[in-house]
Amino acid sequence: MATILLEVATPDKGEVFAKEINMLICRSIAGELGILPKHARLLTELIPHAMRIKVDGGETQLFIGGGFMEVTPEKITILADSAETPDSIDVERAKSAYKRAEERVNSFNKGDTEIDIKRAEAALARAKARLLVKGVPIP
Repeated sequence: MATILLEVATPDKGEVFAKEINMLICRSIAGELGILPKHARLLTELIPHAMRIKVDGGETQLFIGGGFMEVTPEKITILADSAETPDSIDVERAKSAYKRAEERVNSFNKGDTEIDIKRAEAALARAKARLLVKGVPIP
């Protein structure tokens, strides 16, 4: 089966993932994308999500905290704000972050104008994506 090189890097960790893959399923600001080998050139912004990576009939996930993706026919390069493999995610910390962010969003919806709703929604999306990568049900 044909492959394409996927490289994921962050400013603080450097290279997080580098491997030949069969398919990438990710979320951009325009919606969900499926990237296969020989894909057309593409440059897009990514939103926080649980990125799906298909390799040799199996699938793994990687947390992406937003960033940018460049695709060429031979290579996918992701420069992520943050990225974590499933084994590096602290489930209890992600659950706590989810709960805090959900409480902030609910407070805003009840009229608390002191809450920065964009920031609270972004924190909620990141926590949810981390839990999805770990396979943990969303509380």
